[in-house]
Amino acid sequence: MLATSLFSGALVVVIAVALYVRASPLIESESLWAIVSGADWKPSEARFGLRPFIIGTAWVTVIAAIIAVPLSIFASVYLAEYASPRTRSFLKPLIDLLAGIPSVVYGAWAALVIVPLIADHLGPYAQANLKSVPLAGAEYVTGYSVLAGGIVLAVMIIPVIISVSEEVLRAVPRDYREASYAVGATRLETITRVVIRRALRGLMAAVVLGISRALGETMAVLMVVGNVVASPKSIFDPAYPLPALIANNYGEMMSIPMYDSALLCAALVLLVVVLFFNVGARLVLVSGMSR
Repeated sequence: MLATSLFSGALVVVIAVALYVRASPLIESESLWAIVSGADWKPSEARFGLRPFIIGTAWVTVIAAIIAVPLSIFASVYLAEYASPRTRSFLKPLIDLLAGIPSVVYGAWAALVIVPLIADHLGPYAQANLKSVPLAGAEYVTGYSVLAGGIVLAVMIIPVIISVSEEVLRAVPRDYREASYAVGATRLETITRVVIRRALRGLMAAVVLGISRALGETMAVLMVVGNVVASPKSIFDPAYPLPALIANNYGEMMSIPMYDSALLCAALVLLVVVLFFNVGARLVLVSGMSR
């Protein structure tokens, strides 16, 4: 059992080392900072700037977090504190089912529903009524945008955040609630001032785990985000996140020097970011549970 556990953990190291070895020709020819901060992606000219893809990934992830976090926290509080056992037993399998739906199904749904909604309604409304708002400044709205990618990502990470958050809230000892009721606090005051405060670190860890899932999601985002190599300036602009870049281009045009190294360097950057978020979430969660 120890050997299998070590093997599972070693896989991350093996993947990271393999990516670094394949990306090292580009890293040695240019500094990693120059690659990450470069704005030009022109493989035929040996220019492999990853900044537009990193910014696109950040836009989509932030939008997903803004949408998903409040909904998930409210839903987890309801399931942990208000829902009856019958209601909880009905809702929990449905939420878990959301986590098991293939990402390509989410992408197809978003392409059929979310993209037309943005192109026909949200985009024109924003252009007509929110011209002074910087995030509504897209010149032409096709629907394939960071907003579409953020919405589909939000739907995908909601079950992850709800599952962890509910477990964290239910792990708060019953004595805390009874002590709060004993001094005259209402149910809402007990939840907001005692239970949530006690479980705050665990809730933060749940959010970080959801964000790490959003950072690495590929297929659903690839289908609706537009895949245009440019830094978005509005939520209605298209973007090109790192996972979509790798999925779209790996295996093509490998005759171009350094092209495969650039794509694997992008994969290495993505792996490091996701690993950072996952380790941080685990540390926060363990710290919160031990207090």
